[in-house]
Amino acid sequence: MIFRQLFDKKSSTYTYLIASSNGREALIIDPVEENVAEYVKLLEELNLKLVKVIDTHIHADHITGASKLKNKTNCTTIMGENSPAETVDLKLKDGEIIKVDQLEIKALYTPGHTSDSYSFLMNNYLFSGDTLLINGTGRTDFQNGSSEDAYHSLFDKLLKLPEETLLYPGHDYNGKKVSTIGDEKKFNPRLQVDSINQYIEIMSNLNLSKPKMIEINVSRNLMLGG
Repeated sequence: MIFRQLFDKKSSTYTYLIASSNGREALIIDPVEENVAEYVKLLEELNLKLVKVIDTHIHADHITGASKLKNKTNCTTIMGENSPAETVDLKLKDGEIIKVDQLEIKALYTPGHTSDSYSFLMNNYLFSGDTLLINGTGRTDFQNGSSEDAYHSLFDKLLKLPEETLLYPGHDYNGKKVSTIGDEKKFNPRLQVDSINQYIEIMSNLNLSKPKMIEINVSRNLMLGG
């Protein structure tokens, strides 16, 4: 399998390129607009045909590269069915599986960070978007976010995956690239709670500043960056 984890320094966003092998069809998760040329170059170097692009949710801190990639490669744009983006080609239901060659990727509806947040599971690889981060979890204070929904997405869904499941988040601000569900259950400070009320209290007192370009980014991303 071909697997590349790419990093956007400006927004600390991870983008993932996946294919079964050289010369085959490929999938990209959470592309960043400014890096589309880099993705296209990598696809050419690996002799891959991009067929699907997934956004885990409507991003607030960067513009998605989905539309640019569609224009360049004629790929299919994909989001979860709860996405407010009207121009997306394919919207997945919770539990639905998409195929790219021999690879199968399962959509998991994991709201909380935003109301349209999805995670994607491929074998033992979990692409969690902003729902579950390494030593953290996605903020819940805008875009119809809900700490209650986030708790259920985490404790009733993602943390019930096998502990050896590899966690690949949508962002990291401390240079960490991968974790496991087991390590997050043991060491993630946001997850060391005894009740939903404790989690809601933690998330209600983060006092984070909003992303600088949130209004522009969200409006552009509702059009998949177009």
